Amino acid sequence: MSYPDDLREAVDRHLETIHFSAPDDSTAGLDEAMRYSLLAGGKRIRPVLCLATAISLGDQIDAYLGMAAAIEMVHTYSLVHDDLPAMDDDDLRRGQPTSHIKYGEAVAILAGDGLFAEAVRVMASIETDPSRVLEAVQLVTSATGVDGMVGGQYVDVTAVDLDAEALRSLHNLKTGRLIRVSVESALALGGLPVPEREPHRRFASELGILFQIVDDILDVTGTDVVLGKPQGSDERHGKVTYVSLYGLDEARRLASESHQQALAALNEVDGDIEYLRRIADYIYLREQ
Repeated sequence: MSYPDDLREAVDRHLETIHFSAPDDSTAGLDEAMRYSLLAGGKRIRPVLCLATAISLGDQIDAYLGMAAAIEMVHTYSLVHDDLPAMDDDDLRRGQPTSHIKYGEAVAILAGDGLFAEAVRVMASIETDPSRVLEAVQLVTSATGVDGMVGGQYVDVTAVDLDAEALRSLHNLKTGRLIRVSVESALALGGLPVPEREPHRRFASELGILFQIVDDILDVTGTDVVLGKPQGSDERHGKVTYVSLYGLDEARRLASESHQQALAALNEVDGDIEYLRRIADYIYLREQ
């Protein structure tokens, strides 16, 4: 089964309609910098997960496009900041110069800040049951903050030695939380009762781990051209990864195991899981 490019294209079309400043506004340059990173392409895995989850609930995707776009804004903000010299100091992202290389560090920081703020605004503007919107906003902001992506990044830049348990905990925060909330926010918007969400949540949690294991493998086996970013970045920064901790062969075995566990959880979902399965297969088999 192939990646659900129809959902990716729906996300891209929606993102193209979003502007953060009028063309003659004094902040038009910031709008340009924000859209530069937001519209840089990619598979849009997180927003596509949101839309695929909506389909699994039996809903139409149009009502979820705002949430999907907000999730992509949050993800893009994290990439802009991760690439900064104070963090990973990368000059290539999705095959093009990173934001700070093109616009300078100050504008890149502001572009990231702006993307996160605008993501919250977009979520708060979703027109459905306010209690559902509130829950979704709480889920996404929690997944972004100290108990999520930002906290994971802090551990990543301050930790010296990580064992297997600490490494999994790090990536549950830094990578896994946003992947998980891409599913959970759609469950909240769709009003699925909390006790019925467990299979989706276990699927999404395992998918986050799978994504990171494969990412670590590709950092060793990929190329700049294929990855769209510098190969070997983790090793250059002396980071502990699944490959450095376990070795390449064992990391591949762990990826296979994680993929199977994700699919096992998905099989317990009562709904149309084809799109979610295709995303899981893509993440496991991806080359970029």
